[in-house]
Amino acid sequence: MKKFLFSTSVLAIFACLLWATPFTAIKIGLKYSTPLQFAGMRFFISGLIILPFIKDLKSKIEKAKKRWHFILWVALLQTSFLYGLFYTGINYVPGALGAMLIGSSPLFTAVVAHFMLKNDKMSWQKIMAILIGISGVCIISLGRSDFVLTTTIPLGVGILILNNIVGSTGNVIVSRDAKDMPPRVLASFSMIIGGAVLLLVSIPTEHPTWSTIHPTEYYLSLAWLAMVSAFAITIWFGLLQRPGVKVSNLNTWKFIIPIFGASLSWMVLPGEKPDALSITGMLVIASSLLSINYLNRKALKIKNASN
Repeated sequence: MKKFLFSTSVLAIFACLLWATPFTAIKIGLKYSTPLQFAGMRFFISGLIILPFIKDLKSKIEKAKKRWHFILWVALLQTSFLYGLFYTGINYVPGALGAMLIGSSPLFTAVVAHFMLKNDKMSWQKIMAILIGISGVCIISLGRSDFVLTTTIPLGVGILILNNIVGSTGNVIVSRDAKDMPPRVLASFSMIIGGAVLLLVSIPTEHPTWSTIHPTEYYLSLAWLAMVSAFAITIWFGLLQRPGVKVSNLNTWKFIIPIFGASLSWMVLPGEKPDALSITGMLVIASSLLSINYLNRKALKIKNASN
């Protein structure tokens, strides 16, 4: 049972379930804070949350000092640049279009991994399966009421596409170069540094206020987002470092984020209920994940047979 609970698939699904919850909390937080300031606060606190769970912290800090270049690079890519772009871009597009663009990240990851990793090459079958998954995300997103056209869409689309490229590159770098770095240490230090950078950048670019007097919903949203990041990113970094785990295959699990997101909306938000488009999109995504898992098992059998 323990082996099943800590399997790559189960942990990946759990991380994606956590990542499906923040969108409402982000919208709440941005009513009282600027994007970069709010993102910086979120990730700085997330990094601090992880610190007490790092065993033998003092010695881990000494070891981390030897790889501070790598930690800084991950912090900038996976926290500062990635979420700076995400929080900025999401403000320029309707939520449905933003969900579609973020939902296409597995395709960008597959392309980046193809060029950066020797053991993670694309095949036409995998590309088709990923495109099927993206079409499912599009179907779910098109059914949302906020899918409207605005003059800011081209800017927002460009920012979110860049966000996908940055995120994919960061995933590949963690998978390739972080084998000797404990996931909690990397997640904690990179989020503390990345969050601090976002806060510093927000000062000259957004001129935010630093009032601590906010409604309870602001602090609840910030606390939830910090907890989500602390757990989900630590899990994800650990999975990326597992032997035999391919970055492109792991990231296809992110297709289930819109499924979880839509399901949560139906359970929590008044007036939200399942519709034909959403159900169709979920079935399309399910077929994509089944296809990808079949291709992965087939490739593994061929590899084992040749050894």
